[in-house]
Amino acid sequence: MDWLREIDGYCERLGPEYWAEPINAVTNAAFLVAALIMWRRTKGIAIARVLAVILASIGVGSYLFHTHAQVWAAIADVTPILGYILVYIYAVNRHVWGLRVLPALGLTGLFFPYVAATLPLFQMVPGVGDSAGYAPVPLLIYIYAVLLRHRAPDTARGLAIGATILVASITFRALDEPVCGAILMGTHFMWHILNGIMLGWMIEVLRRHMLGLTRVSQTPE
Repeated sequence: MDWLREIDGYCERLGPEYWAEPINAVTNAAFLVAALIMWRRTKGIAIARVLAVILASIGVGSYLFHTHAQVWAAIADVTPILGYILVYIYAVNRHVWGLRVLPALGLTGLFFPYVAATLPLFQMVPGVGDSAGYAPVPLLIYIYAVLLRHRAPDTARGLAIGATILVASITFRALDEPVCGAILMGTHFMWHILNGIMLGWMIEVLRRHMLGLTRVSQTPE
């Protein structure tokens, strides 16, 4: 693998320079701001704080990719995203569904065959392009929201809101190249801003659910 191979995948980038994507680079601050806010709000909730740390690393990885734009930076970009998805699925399985550790891990592992099964379907949707790789995620969140609507209605509603924000985010990502002629800076920066909001919100949904469990357990019978 050529780790230093240049990648030009976004409308804003017109050359190999470090600051060839200034807007795409700077808007990664959205992840860092969201991570800081959620770190402060999740004291005492270990799994949520793990997610906040991963959220910050998403911002760092994406910044590296939109400045260096090389293969190694692309890996630094996508790896924390995958990590966040897997940790969040495990957190929901463990703390919302109430599964034991091994079943929660096993169900989390099903994410990979799920993506393998659904990705080809999204790749057939016109206009989605390489954003199809992210499309299975909001669908999975919607599925969880539907399944949890009776067990944890507030949490299910929060998940559905997060999935809807992610759909909007993926839409902006997919539009980056098609609208490039009209919008010179593209629309990829909105992917960063909306994802920062969405990922922070998803931690907040988990935080509220876990605090609700704590209040219930502390209520005298």
